[in-house]
Amino acid sequence: MKFNSMRTKLIVFMLFATIVPIVTTMIVSYSYTTHSMKERALEDTQNLLYQGQRNVTGVLEELSLGSLNVYSDAELYRQLQTGLADFQTDSRVFAAMSYMKSSVPDVHQVYLYASLGKRATIVTNVAGAKRANDIEPFSELDAYVGSGESTALQPTHRSQTYGFSSLQPEQPSEMVFTLHRRIERIPSNEKLGYVSIDVKLSLLADIALQLYDRSEEDLYVIDKSGNVIFADDEALLGKPLKAAWYGGALARGDEEGGHFEQDGALFVYERVQASITDWTIVKRIPTSYLIREANQAAVINLLLLALSLVVIVTATVVVSLRITAPVKQLVRYMNQVQAGNLNVPIQPSGNDEIGLVVGRFRSMMDTINNFILREYKLELANKTNQLRALQAQINPHFLNNTIQIIGTLALELGVPRIYALLSALARMMRYSMDNESKTITLRDELAHLKAYVELQRERYENRFEFQVEVADSLLGAEMPKMLLQPVIENYFKHGMDKSAEDGRLTLRARQREDGLLEIIVENNGAAIPQKRLSELRRELAGVQFREDAIDEAPAGVLHDGSEASHAQDDSALQYVKLAQAGAEPKIGLNNVLARMRMVYGDEARLEVENIGPKGVKITLIMKSMLEKGGDPYEGVNRG
Repeated sequence: MKFNSMRTKLIVFMLFATIVPIVTTMIVSYSYTTHSMKERALEDTQNLLYQGQRNVTGVLEELSLGSLNVYSDAELYRQLQTGLADFQTDSRVFAAMSYMKSSVPDVHQVYLYASLGKRATIVTNVAGAKRANDIEPFSELDAYVGSGESTALQPTHRSQTYGFSSLQPEQPSEMVFTLHRRIERIPSNEKLGYVSIDVKLSLLADIALQLYDRSEEDLYVIDKSGNVIFADDEALLGKPLKAAWYGGALARGDEEGGHFEQDGALFVYERVQASITDWTIVKRIPTSYLIREANQAAVINLLLLALSLVVIVTATVVVSLRITAPVKQLVRYMNQVQAGNLNVPIQPSGNDEIGLVVGRFRSMMDTINNFILREYKLELANKTNQLRALQAQINPHFLNNTIQIIGTLALELGVPRIYALLSALARMMRYSMDNESKTITLRDELAHLKAYVELQRERYENRFEFQVEVADSLLGAEMPKMLLQPVIENYFKHGMDKSAEDGRLTLRARQREDGLLEIIVENNGAAIPQKRLSELRRELAGVQFREDAIDEAPAGVLHDGSEASHAQDDSALQYVKLAQAGAEPKIGLNNVLARMRMVYGDEARLEVENIGPKGVKITLIMKSMLEKGGDPYEGVNRG
């Protein structure tokens, strides 16, 4: 093979022109890819940790607000100030502590100590509520809030019994972190007692597991004293972190966030600055894990290089000048695409292989343009749906929190009536927003009615009386949510004489001899015209559900009143079930009967009749499903 031949020159040139750029590209590409992967991983991790610290901050702020209930609950605060104790105040203490326990998910137990009277109370998940008199406060409290700051977060530890030895083994020990708050007599610093809230570590774990890959990465939550709040290694929990990488600005907490590389790993950290503590979230990512794709690409590139040498030598021999022009034209097309012109007009160049390549390139560009347009539309629709979902979550809770803030302000300004009305409205909102409850009892429904009637009393200036006659044994009866309010609401919409002063509304419940639960609502308002009463009875008689629609409904909708039947509480699911069953999903007595028959079957009935010279009587008959246990219902006016 002569060097001055075109073939030799072409082979040598192609080998040189191919191998050198490929090797250089591989080196540069590997270096750039490695750096790019680190930068991308750093940016993604920083965004992820920022969202994580926002979530953790939100949980801690909710925990702080829950502990402040000792001040916002006037009855509880008055009991702590006076030290008086009776059955009523004890019930109020239990209710307030139960509210604090429900203020944050995964609360393990709540401990309250009243200095006046030396009374200790604890509310737990399994063991219930317990009380002890004439005892000293839990010994570890002075170490955290005995003096100095009034609040402190105890690092992760095994849950304590707080001196209640009877909690074990009924209440098993769990890994928790604890908020301790010293209760003071405002505005002085006189100590009234302590409140401690144990939160399960699983609450932090649920947030943390979304922030890292457990198989390759490590995540730590560390408080300002260097104690480990969360880590995969349980042996580190609650103890000072002694790792070599923990130090400098990270340990001092000088910066809001940052990153550094050490010991073959990338460390990214973000501070959690809540009102009650100062934590730091640290994520450790091994460098080998970051560049694993770059290493895989390098191996593939080496294989491709070897394959390319064989192909280049073979292709160079058979290359001829006749394919040079189409190749150059194709190169020009590619250059225009590389410059950003994705709509370049590509013309066919023949029927040979180069022509086929040009045709496929044109088809590929058309496909790419279509994909780009489709992906843009999908991303735009996805962002819109995410925004709507976030707004739907934020608005009701924001309104509820705002009502509570206004109520607290009204109480501070000495307007207890406004506070009472806002509290009633807040209870109604919480009741209506609670989509997780699996069991709604008559006790819960009556409590909701009390809040509703309280608002109506203010609206109609106490022009009516509301009486409830329900035996304690029936308060645990289960029923569909929001069943009685539409019945009561009919009186205010259609029957009440707005000018009269002697309005009367009565609700009675009893268990009949056949075992069915009968709820009667009577009022002395305007009677229903006979024509309208006949139409209403015909409408109620027509409220039926097809058997095939019931069979097609979700498995949770059962006629035997089992626990699964309570899935119908979700309003959106209720609407779909009504539509599937052929009933019109509207608010009123038809809706009440439809939901009763969905849960209880054809035994459920709703009867309407006029009584006396004036007044209307509405009777609801359904299966009596009573829950076992529970304290007697308190808070409903029984006349």
